[in-house]
Amino acid sequence: MSDRKILITGGAGFIGSNFIKYMLIAYPGYKLINFDALTYAGNSDNLADIAQDKRYQFIHGNITSGSQVAEAMKGIWGVIHFAAESHVDRSIEGPEVFTRTNMLGTQVLLDYARAAGVQRFVHVSTDEVYGSLGPTGYFTENTPLSPNSPYSASKAGSDLLVRAYCETFGFPGIITRCSNNYGPYQFPEKLIPLMISNASEDWALPVYGDGLNVRDWLYVEDHCRAIDVVLHKGKVGNVYNIGGNNEWRNIDIVRLILKELGKSESLIEFVKDRLGHDRRYAIDASKIKNELGWEPTVQFPEGIKKTIRWYCDNIEWMGRIKSGAYRS
Repeated sequence: MSDRKILITGGAGFIGSNFIKYMLIAYPGYKLINFDALTYAGNSDNLADIAQDKRYQFIHGNITSGSQVAEAMKGIWGVIHFAAESHVDRSIEGPEVFTRTNMLGTQVLLDYARAAGVQRFVHVSTDEVYGSLGPTGYFTENTPLSPNSPYSASKAGSDLLVRAYCETFGFPGIITRCSNNYGPYQFPEKLIPLMISNASEDWALPVYGDGLNVRDWLYVEDHCRAIDVVLHKGKVGNVYNIGGNNEWRNIDIVRLILKELGKSESLIEFVKDRLGHDRRYAIDASKIKNELGWEPTVQFPEGIKKTIRWYCDNIEWMGRIKSGAYRS
């Protein structure tokens, strides 16, 4: 067990890079292979501090390339599949790349993981595949899939591919569906880092519609712990919802960030709502708690303070993204 090799797709992204750092501490004997195409959201700066660790290896590759994936799968015990196009606005502007990466890329990974005899395959998905909730109720693992954006539709499709491989081939796949993540290293097109960045420079904070859309927020380190538990203890063929038990309206998050930074709410600018903007997401995570013993430990008021502090302490990291220098 101590010499297991784990392939992590999309490990240079937000959640992937946090997961790699978590795993290096949690499992000193594991070797971690980061397979990432380094598209705009993949940032090698995220892993600069562990790049020389002998237990870590980076492979520059695309999950849609069978030859690259086949080479990366050699000797792999388990796969954590983060790699995905994930920004809803971009999926509305150009759906094709989402379908290609999220669905075709997942199919390629499944085929070569199966050929390589991989023992565990954790497919990291999203609560957005369930669609939109009304003012009450929660998503469970049995909630019908009802995606409302090209992004969430492509993720739902990839979920169904994993399920089909489990049923047809006895493939050792497990699906996780998480709520909105936040924390260090998140690309600044997402709500929380965008608002922190703009507020820090006294720029307008664009808020979609009336700002009353509700999301369940999960601190990224809690998510990493959940994936760890699913990888080692989850039941093959199962789905596990991972939620933070932290429902917040977007406008309240923006106001909290402004308050923490000592900025005026006059910076808030309401803008035209996103097409097909889901009103509310909320996850029932009782299955993973009851079966695997995981539950979130970081409440939002604590986590958002830690997150704001991190971005304020890492202005250079943010600056390299804004300038584009991180891509060089």
